[in-house]
Amino acid sequence: MIGSPDATERPQRTAPLVAAVSAAPVTYALIAACTALFVGSPASGIGALHGAGDALALAQRDLFARWGVVPAELLAGRAPALSTPVTALFVHGGWLHLLGNMLFLQVFGVMAEKRLGSPRYLALYGGCGALALVGYAVAHADSAVPLVGASGAISAVLGAFLYLFPGARVTSLFPFLFFLPLRLPAWVVLPFWAGLQWLAVGRGGGGSGVAHLAHLIGFGLGVLCCWAARARVGRDRCGIRNAPIAPPATVTPPAAAPEGDDRP
Repeated sequence: MIGSPDATERPQRTAPLVAAVSAAPVTYALIAACTALFVGSPASGIGALHGAGDALALAQRDLFARWGVVPAELLAGRAPALSTPVTALFVHGGWLHLLGNMLFLQVFGVMAEKRLGSPRYLALYGGCGALALVGYAVAHADSAVPLVGASGAISAVLGAFLYLFPGARVTSLFPFLFFLPLRLPAWVVLPFWAGLQWLAVGRGGGGSGVAHLAHLIGFGLGVLCCWAARARVGRDRCGIRNAPIAPPATVTPPAAAPEGDDRP
């Protein structure tokens, strides 16, 4: 549904890669870490060390069970499971899951990081992402199905983006309009996306294997954290509303909303 914002603090398309990375080091470090860990894991399906067929499937199940959030184990307080709300943010269930999440992280994360500052952005990403997974686990306390993916954290970035850049134009692709690209303000597109997550939660997820509740929790936390920071130190001193805005740049990735699997 969502495409990309095209007029705020993004690097010029002609800027060298090093300049782009230096402008948002945390965002690009997260993308690099998630990608490298995925490619080297059984989930990618390309590692010769993990075997093939049944051996590969077993290795994938072990990966998700060890590093993903298993609600029943997390809420039981078992030591190995207590770190999984963080480790699960770096595990993805497949190539589409990884690429969709990393695309959204790059598109929205660069702008959010430049406005928030790297330390505060990293705290928002990691803290809200972990809390989104914990919230999902609490709501599904008896589940033994692993939850993996950075979607809760990236949804928090979307929430922060909405608060920071409500008027930014977002190029959006709507399936029910035959994927006609429309440029709409963030205050229209992102709440609409959140509404879809709410409806999916009400339907019990529709059996899609997507953790819509984690998306919704992360999104709400992202908005709340930015609001709380502004309320705590004041609008003029907060640093999230008054940073200079760079010349516009437009990128239109053909992506769907970020997804987080609650199963391999």
